[in-house]
Amino acid sequence: MSEPKAILALAKQTIESESAAILNLTTLLDHSFADTVACIIESKGRVIISGIGKSAIIASKIVATLNSTGTPAIFMHAADAIHGDLGTIQKNDVVICISKSGNSPEIKMLVPLIKRGKNKLIGMTGNTESFLAEQADFVLNTYVEKEACPNNLAPTTSTTAQMVIGDALAICLLDLKGFSSKDFAKYHPGGTLGKRLYLRVQDIADNNQKPEVQLNTDVRKVIVEISEKMLGVTAVVDNDKIVGVVTDGDIRRMLNKYENINGLTAKDIMSSNPKTVQSDVLAIKALEIMQANGISQLLAVDGESYKGIVHLHNLINEGII
Repeated sequence: MSEPKAILALAKQTIESESAAILNLTTLLDHSFADTVACIIESKGRVIISGIGKSAIIASKIVATLNSTGTPAIFMHAADAIHGDLGTIQKNDVVICISKSGNSPEIKMLVPLIKRGKNKLIGMTGNTESFLAEQADFVLNTYVEKEACPNNLAPTTSTTAQMVIGDALAICLLDLKGFSSKDFAKYHPGGTLGKRLYLRVQDIADNNQKPEVQLNTDVRKVIVEISEKMLGVTAVVDNDKIVGVVTDGDIRRMLNKYENINGLTAKDIMSSNPKTVQSDVLAIKALEIMQANGISQLLAVDGESYKGIVHLHNLINEGII
């Protein structure tokens, strides 16, 4: 078995080799890349991306990236395309074929069929003198000097280069389309990422109980309210307007300060000017306020009207943290 030192050296060599190849891609960018972006922007159809072997896997990834950033895209395997799936391509679609050599048999069969349909063809290849490059309307050059594979056989550096060019394409399209974080949330409604982009304070507060007491509420009832609502806090309100807050900490300080709590009310132990957050803002904003002030809950308001509580535990449970 190889020594850890030798393993780490080979891993470092692989990363450095691929990094150098990626950096070299910047020297290969030309007007053909810009024309490709313009072609896709101006198209009224979708982007169909095809490939064979490892390039097909990269094609699937690029399709996923484009779809998630506002550019409709469909994956079409090159082998399946010549066996019945060619109907995937519609009149206004733009087609991207990915092939390191640009001369694979499937690509040579597929390209004339695409050209017959008069769809714009973009070739992503590392060989600008290949059949694919010669037939394509635009060429995305993904040339790499060698693979990271010691035998220079397994697609490694070449597929990394393809994926990087695909990412560059997606980001350029995203920018030109003015694709915003709100648009991104629309395409990513699930999971932590989606929640950070669309979950609002009111969505959380509505699912919590709404503890509240009046200024003259007896402290014993204040304690019961905090205990029953299980949020460690209660708002003190006057005609639905927040005038203070009583927390677990306020209760502990009261017990340390007073031997006899008879006659004490919420007004006597509350903290004035509590931290609040508007109910229509993103929950991630509530987290930022909590972190900045070293607190674990906020009172949600609509204008000055009390709407409920958002607690740090809510944000943890929702995966915001």
